[in-house]
Amino acid sequence: MTPLVHTLAAGGVAVIGHAPFRPGPGPGQGSGPVLAAGVPDPAPVAPPGLAADMNTLLAWWKWGALVAGVFGLIGCGAMMAIGRRNRSSLAADGATGIPWVLAGLTLIALSSGIVGVFM
Repeated sequence: MTPLVHTLAAGGVAVIGHAPFRPGPGPGQGSGPVLAAGVPDPAPVAPPGLAADMNTLLAWWKWGALVAGVFGLIGCGAMMAIGRRNRSSLAADGATGIPWVLAGLTLIALSSGIVGVFM
């Protein structure tokens, strides 16, 4: 029975159980398959001719999200102003919405830096 699990070996892809084994301390006791020293990690590259268009699209999305954040803050303020008299739950909803809008704006502002850490 051949296992379907694959690992990287020094010469390419090998099936576990068929990769070269190092000799163990006793008969039939190999220490496991010999694996490659490291997995390649190439830098991300945009497809040819697409980088400028993607940067423009990302800039538009970021601008739209920031405008939505401004409208969100204005909406929270309006809810607080309208709910001041006899509508205290509306004012409370407006006040509790402010941290969520600020958290969203912070995430938008830091998004490229956060993704850059993992690339």
